[in-house]
Amino acid sequence: MNFTRWSARLPGTQRRAAARADHPVTTTDRRSEGSVPAARAERLTDEPPPVPAVDELPVREVLDRVPALVALVHGADHRLAYVNDAYAAAFGARPCGEPAAKALPELRDLGLMPLLDQALRSGKPRTLKSRKAPDGRSYTFTCTPAAENNGKGTVLIFATDVTDHAEAAERLRTSERRQRETAVTLQRSLLPQELEEPDDLRIAATYQPGGTEAAVGGDWYDVITLGGGRTALVIGDVMGRGVRAAAVMGQLRTAVRAYARLDLPPHEILQLLDGLATEIDANQIATCVYAIHDPNEGRLVYASAGHLPILVRDDSGTVLRADEPTGPPLGTGGWMHASGSIPLGPGSTAVLYTDGLVERRDEDLDEGIASLERALSGATGTPQVVCDRLVRSAGVTADHDDDVAVLVLQHPARTGPDGELFRNAALELLGGVEAAPRARAFASGVLTSWRFPPDLHDLGVLAASELVANSLQHGTPPMRLRLRRTDRRLIIEVTDGDDHLPRRRRAEPGDESGRGIAIVATIASQWGSRRTPGGGKAVWCEFVLPKPAD
Repeated sequence: MNFTRWSARLPGTQRRAAARADHPVTTTDRRSEGSVPAARAERLTDEPPPVPAVDELPVREVLDRVPALVALVHGADHRLAYVNDAYAAAFGARPCGEPAAKALPELRDLGLMPLLDQALRSGKPRTLKSRKAPDGRSYTFTCTPAAENNGKGTVLIFATDVTDHAEAAERLRTSERRQRETAVTLQRSLLPQELEEPDDLRIAATYQPGGTEAAVGGDWYDVITLGGGRTALVIGDVMGRGVRAAAVMGQLRTAVRAYARLDLPPHEILQLLDGLATEIDANQIATCVYAIHDPNEGRLVYASAGHLPILVRDDSGTVLRADEPTGPPLGTGGWMHASGSIPLGPGSTAVLYTDGLVERRDEDLDEGIASLERALSGATGTPQVVCDRLVRSAGVTADHDDDVAVLVLQHPARTGPDGELFRNAALELLGGVEAAPRARAFASGVLTSWRFPPDLHDLGVLAASELVANSLQHGTPPMRLRLRRTDRRLIIEVTDGDDHLPRRRRAEPGDESGRGIAIVATIASQWGSRRTPGGGKAVWCEFVLPKPAD
């Protein structure tokens, strides 16, 4: 190859040559004039020494001194014509005249041969970024068509050492990977290790972090048994990524469990969480749904703070969407949340989920929810089967770009022998001196028909009598006594129209009252009270049933 011809094609060479043609330089021999020695002339003149033109430079010598790796190949089989000193120092001397696949095995191993063909065919440069060579260093290779020689194409191979950049990038990736592993570990440790198992519901949940390229988010879920047969179900999503989002999620989940013990309506729980989220981090917001299932009501009462709607599939396969009411996310402040409800009767399945399950960059969010509805309408089996099926139908894989949390609950339709283990009985109390004896007689008859053992029968009648007496003394009509049994416990509940909640206190020896709640708390496994919608309260207690003999 004629290096002089090739160098003339470098950018700027032709412009400089034209400039020299327009301004010729006249040279004289000062020594022939005998006036001033050459050294004196150089010191006295202000003009810079002449700069040699690019086409006058010894190109081979220049290329040999370039610190980057340079090689030149000819023809369709890319026969080696030249390698510079840096290339030889990196990979050793290479025989000229041999095809590149044989003379430059390191390029073959790096997959550079197709790049040479592409550069030769297209006439355009091709680049292969940051490849680790056999010498242990990383290079970025550029193949540039250089010139034509007897009809055979010439390709210049130029390799830049990017080892420092590659090592820095690898250190950054390692650091990010460790941070992600820390966030995933923290996230999983803050989620419930085992879900609580309510008597009346069957529940399953799953959490899947985003792929290795996605930072971990703050998705969470929880199941909280409230007592009296009622269950709280929670799902939320902290906006943000990494350890910070997981830490905020852990604080919110802990707060939800604490507030749930107050047995407040869902919208009041979200109101408390909203204030707490602002205190944790004023710049951090989160979405959340808090729902309560009461088997006596056959409905799911919920409140939403900017979260996606609950989906419920009834026993006929029809899917309902709980769209309203929905308030802004937690942490925004200044909003009064409201509670809504959706039917959840026997045979129904409800799904609570985060946006990672339905949100796609190339698809409207409503389309994602509609796809989930279609998948839920045909989903049958246990809650875990339904949960897995919904995740698969949404196309969630190990490299998904967002966290996914799904909570599935079923209210089974119990029939036959299983149905005998779940019974309800209720009595309206009209007040008067005959109310207490009627309540005791009713409780005794019901517990006898349910074939409870004598000791549990007597304790149940005593608890019903004390709760009714307390309601008659301190409450207002309407009053009701309700007994409920499940396969695990007996629940006794009395409701009235007064919203003043009772509390346990120590009665003095001379007091004629104040011992009813203390007696109930002593003989029962649990007791509690809550305000009911529309005013009034409910006071309840539970007795754990003995396990049947094997």
